[in-house]
Amino acid sequence: MGGRTLRGKVVVVTGASAGVGRAAAVAFGEAGAQVALLARGDEGLQMAAKEVERGGGRALAIPTDVADAGQVEAAAGRAERELGEIEVWVNDAMTSVFAPLWDIEPDEFRRVTDVTYHGVVYGTMAALRLMRPRDRGAVVQIGSALAYRGIPLQSAYCGAKHAIQGFNDSVRAELFHERSHVRVTMVQMPALNTPQFDWVKTALPNRAQPVPPIYQPEVAGRAVVHAAEHPERREYWVGATTAATIVANSFAAPLLDRYLGRTGFDAQQTDEPDDPNRPFNLWEPVDGTDDHGAHGRFDDTAHGRSVQWWATTHRGLLAAGAAVSAGVAVALSRRRSR
Repeated sequence: MGGRTLRGKVVVVTGASAGVGRAAAVAFGEAGAQVALLARGDEGLQMAAKEVERGGGRALAIPTDVADAGQVEAAAGRAERELGEIEVWVNDAMTSVFAPLWDIEPDEFRRVTDVTYHGVVYGTMAALRLMRPRDRGAVVQIGSALAYRGIPLQSAYCGAKHAIQGFNDSVRAELFHERSHVRVTMVQMPALNTPQFDWVKTALPNRAQPVPPIYQPEVAGRAVVHAAEHPERREYWVGATTAATIVANSFAAPLLDRYLGRTGFDAQQTDEPDDPNRPFNLWEPVDGTDDHGAHGRFDDTAHGRSVQWWATTHRGLLAAGAAVSAGVAVALSRRRSR
């Protein structure tokens, strides 16, 4: 896309009924895009579609289980028939199980992998089958700091995110080999205030929470739109904690293993007991009379802005400011030396 406007362009977003996918879909709508929304829950999709259209975009809700390659291919075909040629494909759908490995059943682990990892693979396959013959388009993978640093209680999810990282590297190299103009990029996210912490299956005694600091999903949504407009960059880091985690893991992974072993269990739980009878979305969507939206229950503590992300997207301005400051410093130094 190379920074071109998204107005009128066709964008596919998986996991679009809530959380980061919902925030990204709305942000694309506000940019004037035509957005195909993919997720399992029809009720959440319909509400997300209305929000996209309120923001100024056009929406098409397509109920899809991304763990089924046939459904993903069918959704891609429908999006092109009803909206036009797909320019951007965002792979966001995920699920998880909060539990130590020994408390996770094999079929549960497989399901997390099928949705969170294979869903990305199938989405990328569907997108590239359409984009490569046209020699244009962008695929945006939603990653996480956990694509670099695994944490306790989320082995299935962390494993899937690590797999996406390796998969994405391979696909990028293959596209460069054939000198394709299709671009693939990955956005590594911080802890976010989304409904997933009330949806995922858990074996924890208390309610699950993201490890603070927590950011609002709109921070992620804006980052996804920026990545779609500038997909030539290999990956983006969102949030100072994401950057710090990735850098620290490259230098001190063994220390982080021990530190997270001591702190990671408590940091991912509140003091409130979890309801063992609440529904979870591992096998079926959690739909209901209320629209879950993009936000979770952490609005009081979540940050709506990221200074690190602002700096990432304003590098030219910062460089110019640094050059001006350096020039002023040199001028003052010369004046003093006279």
